[in-house]
Amino acid sequence: AVRFANGRLERPESLRFTVYRNRDTAHPRKKHRRILVSETERLCYVGHNFGSEVVKCSSLCRYFVGVLDKSSGQMEVYNAEIFNMQPLLSGGRCWEAQLLVCSVLLIPAWFPWRGAGTAPSLVLAGRGGHSQARLGVGATHRVGLCSAGCTGSSECAVLVQMDLCIEAFGTSKQKRALSSRRMNAVGSDIVSTAVTKAAANLIDAKGVTALLQDVAQDDVQSISAFLPPCHEDADRPEHVYKFEDILSPAEYEALRVPGQALASATAEEMAKRAEERSLCSFVLEELKFLPTDEKSRDHKARCLWFLDTLIKFSQQKVIKKKHPMGPECPHIISKKLMKNFTSLTYNNGSIQNLISASMKAKITAYVIALALHINNFQTDLTVLQNDLKLSESRILDIAKALRLRVSKAKGGPGLENDQNHKLGTLSLPLPTQKAPEGQRKRKKMN
Repeated sequence: AVRFANGRLERPESLRFTVYRNRDTAHPRKKHRRILVSETERLCYVGHNFGSEVVKCSSLCRYFVGVLDKSSGQMEVYNAEIFNMQPLLSGGRCWEAQLLVCSVLLIPAWFPWRGAGTAPSLVLAGRGGHSQARLGVGATHRVGLCSAGCTGSSECAVLVQMDLCIEAFGTSKQKRALSSRRMNAVGSDIVSTAVTKAAANLIDAKGVTALLQDVAQDDVQSISAFLPPCHEDADRPEHVYKFEDILSPAEYEALRVPGQALASATAEEMAKRAEERSLCSFVLEELKFLPTDEKSRDHKARCLWFLDTLIKFSQQKVIKKKHPMGPECPHIISKKLMKNFTSLTYNNGSIQNLISASMKAKITAYVIALALHINNFQTDLTVLQNDLKLSESRILDIAKALRLRVSKAKGGPGLENDQNHKLGTLSLPLPTQKAPEGQRKRKKMN
């Protein structure tokens, strides 16, 4: 998927795209690097998926392209990657294809002892993430490309000769492209002056602090859509993620009956449920420590029942039933699950409710927030990770997005053989929220 930075295209069908990949397929990072080049009659566009200019996207998001077959009503979904296409206003790599064409015309003049029928072959190769044009005559010779700040080197002279070649022998399309490139050529000093002036005016108008806040807000906006409302100005941990934002008063009241059934369960019933695994490990462990006070006992039982329902709901993929959690689940809770934790999808001519990866991340965030209220704002992330069937890196990403402090601790008795567990703690002041860094750095390979 491509996105053009300078506007919308009038004739997208006239575009031609070329993809270049890195030749180093053994390197864990370089093998995924791609450069996408688009060429029109007037401009060239370049986009790539590496470097500092790549658009920062949330690590919790994936992109897809759906192709709907109108005759059958079925949609095929493909993995997608977004390239931000930037126009090339001066001589650059997009002109490599034209240089190769012109080089064929100049070869008989450079090597007069060879006939035109034995012209050297041209090889297009990718090295270091960039394509390079090479001439296969004796020792390989590299055709240079002119860049900003050129000082009149031999490579710049080659580009001038290529332009003269296009003027004399090029096709009409090549001549139009050359004219367009010259019209769009802008001196680097003019661009630098204009950018500096615009930046100074913007800083004077808004101030550095306001600009930094705007940037930080844009970076975390995509993550915040999947988290409970966060009150950063709270003076107590219980006010950061308010209980009313997780369960409304009406929803909390609807949990009275299933909560009482859970709180009044006998030891034999609990042992049977543990054997049948009808309750998740987190809930089974917390039921051993229900308060003796009736009001606190009822409150904790309601929260545990809803947390167990959320975890079971996250294990489903496509919701086909009207009451996915069974008839014992209150109607208002079923409605909440379908409305807040599923996304609509079109399949086989009908609309279905789907629990996508992003929705599962949202469920995980609400499960962690509810577990914090249950456990005095410190909870065992490893137990929740096992119940939700997530990887450790995934649940830690969500915990850090919730502004939790993560530490190591021994698991409780009987939990995963007393292995090292990750504890998430919500405490004030909240740690600074950082923008997602995307893919983690891989360890260097020996």
